[in-house]
Amino acid sequence: MDIESARLLAMAIAIGVGVLGPGIGMGLIAGRGLDAIGRNPETENSVRNTMVLALAFCESLAIFALVVSLIIKFVK
Repeated sequence: MDIESARLLAMAIAIGVGVLGPGIGMGLIAGRGLDAIGRNPETENSVRNTMVLALAFCESLAIFALVVSLIIKFVK
């Protein structure tokens, strides 16, 4: 296996594993947030604001994994 093939494989593994956790986390956050709003509709605004903030933090981890995979690909 030459170096370019190893680099592409490492990039694919980094982005694949790196977005697995945030993807699961985003699903759990959205599901639990909607469940909380369904149980107590009066708190919709505060639950929604907190849910959007948590989703943004979770998405930043996925973007970090993308940046790491691009560094693996382009830095020699």
